[in-house]
Amino acid sequence: MKKLEYTFKNDALFKMLFVKHPGLLKQLVSELLNIPLNSIERFEITNPEMPPEAMGRKFCRLDINMIVNCKRVNLEIQVKDRGDFPERVMFHWAKMYSSELKKSGRYIDLPHTVIISIINFNRFDCTEFHSEFRPLETTRRELMSEKMCFHFFELKKVPRDITADNMLLLWLSLFKAETQEEIDKIKSMEVPVMEEAINAYNEIAVSPELRELERLLFLASVNEASALHHARVEEQKKLQGVIAAKDAALADKDAALADKDTTLANKDAEIERLRALLEKSKL
Repeated sequence: MKKLEYTFKNDALFKMLFVKHPGLLKQLVSELLNIPLNSIERFEITNPEMPPEAMGRKFCRLDINMIVNCKRVNLEIQVKDRGDFPERVMFHWAKMYSSELKKSGRYIDLPHTVIISIINFNRFDCTEFHSEFRPLETTRRELMSEKMCFHFFELKKVPRDITADNMLLLWLSLFKAETQEEIDKIKSMEVPVMEEAINAYNEIAVSPELRELERLLFLASVNEASALHHARVEEQKKLQGVIAAKDAALADKDAALADKDTTLANKDAEIERLRALLEKSKL
């Protein structure tokens, strides 16, 4: 099987494809959120930019922020679990949600905010590939608020058998695909939306623009690793300085104690000398 040089999971290709083809993104989001496509009256990508200067920075992210009707929606691809996945997702939700509160605004006006994560690892103890989380009362299962929502799609749990009438599985199978044969299998089903997505993918996968973006992302990853290494080195230096200062303080205390011991020893010797003289005087 021929391995793909770039898969749909590649975050640079992912963002470039859907920014250039917002109609495809709209259809994808309607499937991921299980809402009719014709019910989406307002659809807007709020962070379409991918400026080269941003790509060269450390810690850059290539998620897609959208307005879907009255909701704020964030869509991201996550290939690896770095150990802090739930906390990171909640942080981005909180940042996105709270950023909508304007000066003198009202909390009640904060929007319904949704995070959609397509992940290439198993995160939850279930067989289902889709998990939806909302804040619920633990006993009554009463919903606290509709404004917090997380959707997770675990690609490794997506079934191999797909049909032309299940658009959600077709989309997720595209993201899951690692070989040209898997892409060809989906294309052979002759589903117009899938053919359009695959043609867009083929165009972007060979574009110089993607190659340059990949170069800048590699630079960003090097900068990130360098920054983390530098931070660890500086922290170690700081710790070593603290240890050295404490060692010096202990050494000073030891010297002071030694001086006191010498002084006490001298005093003991003087007492013994005086005691001896006293005994002699009694004779």
